[in-house]
Amino acid sequence: MAPLAQVPGLRASATTMSLCMHQTTSASAGYRKSLEGYARAGIKYVEVIPPQVEEFVKQEGMPAARRLLSDLGLTAVSSGGVRGLWEPNPGRAKALEDLKSKCEMIAALGVDRMVCPCAASTKFTEDDYKRGVDSLREAGDVAKQFHVTSMVEFMRGSTFIGTLPTSLRLTREAAHPNVRPMLDCYHFWAGLSKYEDLDLIRPGEIYHVHFQDVPDIPRELLDNSTRNIPGTGVSPLVGILQKLSAKGYAGPLSVELFYPELQHGDPYEVARRIRQKAEPVMRAAGVL
Repeated sequence: MAPLAQVPGLRASATTMSLCMHQTTSASAGYRKSLEGYARAGIKYVEVIPPQVEEFVKQEGMPAARRLLSDLGLTAVSSGGVRGLWEPNPGRAKALEDLKSKCEMIAALGVDRMVCPCAASTKFTEDDYKRGVDSLREAGDVAKQFHVTSMVEFMRGSTFIGTLPTSLRLTREAAHPNVRPMLDCYHFWAGLSKYEDLDLIRPGEIYHVHFQDVPDIPRELLDNSTRNIPGTGVSPLVGILQKLSAKGYAGPLSVELFYPELQHGDPYEVARRIRQKAEPVMRAAGVL
């Protein structure tokens, strides 16, 4: 498994990161239209989402899906994934089957990593975390069959993996080469993690980053939909990027947003607007 600086298509500098568009940000546009808009706006990297890929492949086939990326000069660096993998829950067996089918699909597209969020909301015990380590290893074994890395996404409000320290702890204890931690800037700053938690990251440990800002409203009003374009909120994004750079992260910064006006907007205009706001933040952090 290549270090982040060696991911095909990404720059190798330890202090350089690449702006990436997450297809959730253009959820209504579909696979082709979103990719065409992003490429026209000068975006080079994309995080695909399975529903858009599945619909396109059903109509035009996987070779066409791969060819579209190539023709547009885009590199698919990651994929949206599966929930319910990490925490004990009645639907976990189905989640593992879903993981298998999605890993097979994204591997055929040429993608080698998948974001798997933890959105648990029930009450857990310390013993559940011991089972959680086994769950990470089991999911890693499934992903390994397809040369895919499943990435643990801690989520603000999750009752099982809701902070950066818990994500780091579980992935370290699992010690599986196909299970790695990632960082979502929104969940990090809007949740229970602390800025100082970034110092816990080991060099090269973070495998992927979602890049968003937090609006200037009471934190009690924040929910999964209140994610701003980087550079338009109050998160200390420059400091966060500098910390990640110091830890050796040199991969994509994937902009994943949920505002309806963006998701239903013209992907070209949305991506162009995001570049105008996000790239100055990256430049200020010294990672562009």
